[in-house]
Amino acid sequence: MFYLTKEGSGLPRDPFAAIVSPRPIAWISTRSATGATNLAPYSFFNAVAYTPPQVIVSSIGGKPDRAKGKDSYSHILETGVFCINIAGFEDRDALNASSAGYPADQSEFEALGLKAAECESIDCPRLADAPAALECRLTQTIDLEGAGNLMVLARVEAIHLRDDCLTEEGRFDVLRYKPLTRLGYQDFASIDKLFQMRRPKL
Repeated sequence: MFYLTKEGSGLPRDPFAAIVSPRPIAWISTRSATGATNLAPYSFFNAVAYTPPQVIVSSIGGKPDRAKGKDSYSHILETGVFCINIAGFEDRDALNASSAGYPADQSEFEALGLKAAECESIDCPRLADAPAALECRLTQTIDLEGAGNLMVLARVEAIHLRDDCLTEEGRFDVLRYKPLTRLGYQDFASIDKLFQMRRPKL
């Protein structure tokens, strides 16, 4: 089949997110200027540069108790920092639960009984037991085309790696926690198999 996106696919559900998949999930923790904490998953997320390391996160939609965007976005604008916690297969239920529309003053850490720790280079909480966490500093925000579509660019200032995810050779082994990824519809997946391919030399 073929369709123009402006006209719609005619299918029961838009397949776009299923086509562009799997996508890594940024489980973002923030602290507002007044000290309120927030934890929420974002699946429009990826790394975009090595040196310095940089990431991109997009937020779609909004909340009735926010003038623009969601709690995470508001906190990031207020403080200029946030933490991306990486989720594994065992985190799936907590991650999904944290996507609910909690009031702006309700901490998902407290509501879900998740252990928090302080970041080292920024004033922000992180998930203490996350396989990895990226301490990020905002560099740019961009209003995207379409209502409620917002993009955040950030520099990664520091990284936490859980010790049990490191091999004796110093490799970060994703199979030890099975990264949780987002597909389309209500579908998720975890990575539990790897293969290697060397870049060819001409």
